[in-house]
Amino acid sequence: MARRKKSEGGGGGAPAWMSTYGDMVTLLLCFFVLLYSFSTIDAKKFEAISASLQTAFNIQPGGETPRSAPRIEGGALRDGAGDAERPTESDQVYNSNKVLAMVQESLKDEAKNEDIKIVVNDRGVVISLSEQILFEEGSAKLRPESLRILYKIGGVLNRIPNQISVEGHTDSGIPVRSIYIDNWGLSSARASRVTAYLNESIKVPQDRLRVVGLGSSSPLVPNNSEENMRLNRRVDIVILSIHSVR
Repeated sequence: MARRKKSEGGGGGAPAWMSTYGDMVTLLLCFFVLLYSFSTIDAKKFEAISASLQTAFNIQPGGETPRSAPRIEGGALRDGAGDAERPTESDQVYNSNKVLAMVQESLKDEAKNEDIKIVVNDRGVVISLSEQILFEEGSAKLRPESLRILYKIGGVLNRIPNQISVEGHTDSGIPVRSIYIDNWGLSSARASRVTAYLNESIKVPQDRLRVVGLGSSSPLVPNNSEENMRLNRRVDIVILSIHSVR
């Protein structure tokens, strides 16, 4: 009886867990074969990717990086030595102090001429040229001797990016010549003539110039004497600052 039970419980063949193990090994083999097929390297693609990475990381042949690569700071290309100046606000609009120095240098030979005044105010740098240096009384035709002064001023204007307002002023009297109906017309004509010379003869860009005729509305001094009226007859070339309201 005991022999029969032993015979019934000891049948041949592999244990059941071996089948599961064999299936798992087969699946792993298929998985690694699949991975290998995906890992086949295209030599040309590999070289292209490698070159792209070297460029991105600025790697020289041989694995070295440049000792001093150019870099950009504040919009200006600088080398590793750092000797270039960082751009400032003056790259867009020159500040009034710098413009004043340039104008004074340009007009140094006229420094004692009382008909030329250079001042700085909240609008910018104002170059005030009297009627006596620019025009005949009541006229908008430029005197020949005025062209040298305007040429010097135009040279400065062409070296800076600032906007420019050319403003004509008169006294409160009646224009001597009837061609100009009133002082508004005379002041506008004078400002226009100076502007045209700066643009046409000295090539100051037209889009940086504007013409303003103010008549007798903005006197330097009260129009109560002949001397004061003479001072008020002028053309102001205003080199506007970045803070000026235009």
